[in-house]
Amino acid sequence: MDVLSAPQLAQWLADPSRPAPQLLDVREPWEIAQCVLPGSITIPMGEVPARIDQIDTERPVVCICHHGMRSLRVAMFLESRGHGQVLNLDGGIDDWARSVDPAFPTY
Repeated sequence: MDVLSAPQLAQWLADPSRPAPQLLDVREPWEIAQCVLPGSITIPMGEVPARIDQIDTERPVVCICHHGMRSLRVAMFLESRGHGQVLNLDGGIDDWARSVDPAFPTY
């Protein structure tokens, strides 16, 4: 499993020559209500095993949470289930707000 920084993810998303990754936000609904990256699918961490079929196995998956710990566990789980390229957003959505988009809500 690879780790990706928020600036690296922003660069990837802005590059039209690279296929877009699937953004998997594993935070809870109340957290999603605060902020979410556009285009993310949202599946709370505890629901991932039951909803794994909603995760595209043909695209790289970037797992996202608040600070990067829950998403790390989900990324390891996906890898153990045979998903190809799985990445964890280091520092989570909080780092996105601090290093990529200062206007992005924090909580």
